[in-house]
Amino acid sequence: MPTRSQHGLIAASLQSLAQEVRDIADQAFHLLSAPPESLSADSEIFSRIAGRNVPRWHFAMLNDTDRNDDLVAALQGSIPAGASVLDIGSGSGLLAMAAARAGAGKVITCEMNPLLAEVARQVVDAHGLSDTITVIGKPSTALQVGHDLDDRVDVLVSEIVDCGLIGEGLLPSVRHAREHLLAPGGVMLPSAARLYGRLVSSEAVQRLNQVTTAGGFDVSLMNVLATRRHFPVRLSTWPHQLLSEATKVLEFDLASGDLEPGERLISLPATADGEAQALVVWFELDMGDGITLRNSLEDTRSHWMQGWVPLEKPVPVKARDAVSLRLRWSDFVLSAHL
Repeated sequence: MPTRSQHGLIAASLQSLAQEVRDIADQAFHLLSAPPESLSADSEIFSRIAGRNVPRWHFAMLNDTDRNDDLVAALQGSIPAGASVLDIGSGSGLLAMAAARAGAGKVITCEMNPLLAEVARQVVDAHGLSDTITVIGKPSTALQVGHDLDDRVDVLVSEIVDCGLIGEGLLPSVRHAREHLLAPGGVMLPSAARLYGRLVSSEAVQRLNQVTTAGGFDVSLMNVLATRRHFPVRLSTWPHQLLSEATKVLEFDLASGDLEPGERLISLPATADGEAQALVVWFELDMGDGITLRNSLEDTRSHWMQGWVPLEKPVPVKARDAVSLRLRWSDFVLSAHL
């Protein structure tokens, strides 16, 4: 039974959400009611809407030349001439254009963010590829054969991953697309994904998500707002101690395997004495043609950070012991449990 204080926090969270919706509605109203001659992509209100609705990591991602070059090369080597392609998550339209350049006969690319979808349309048009590429402003799970697509596609491209692999909805998107949108025997890119992890201790990173006192006051109630799911951290920039060997903790066959939420017991061999505070994770994606994308601890040039999966409480570990954790994953969230 929730306590009175918990009821208060829940009510306040709903009020915060309502306030955010009101703010968005106000911004949309002001933009729509402005005189046409005053409308401009340089206006303050447009800038505020763009900043709120388009995550800034899109710029870092598009400036990640290693990632871009690998993806373009993978599509060049994996798309049969004249194939129909579905690209999930248009963004700027980069992968759709790379698929067209690789020889695809028709490319459908979908983007659930209307602002990004319009940017992708204009980028595609500027490159003279509108006859080959169609941008649809919907999530892939809303696409229907016979309405949005003439038929099931020959190739599915879905580079929609975050630091912990699943945070952008890779699993439900691929599940749906395999069942409804991809032709039998079609090409899945990526075809497989693996998640690796190591136990880690870092007071510096821990303080990004936990607090005790400030200015002589106990403010630990703030910890009720702490993130319990995985979140991004570039581990090399923070003092830390790795306490276990790198271990493969999850593996997904994206072409034909089970992509449902689940849980598994993992065992991590400890390499040092210490107090583990989290599991740091990174992924590998098999993109075809021998190309693998990754965001491991050593890949410091990647725009992807690593995933910090906080433990419920610190765990003492001793070198040469095996530490057991339960790793759970939903469609979007990783969490680690004792």
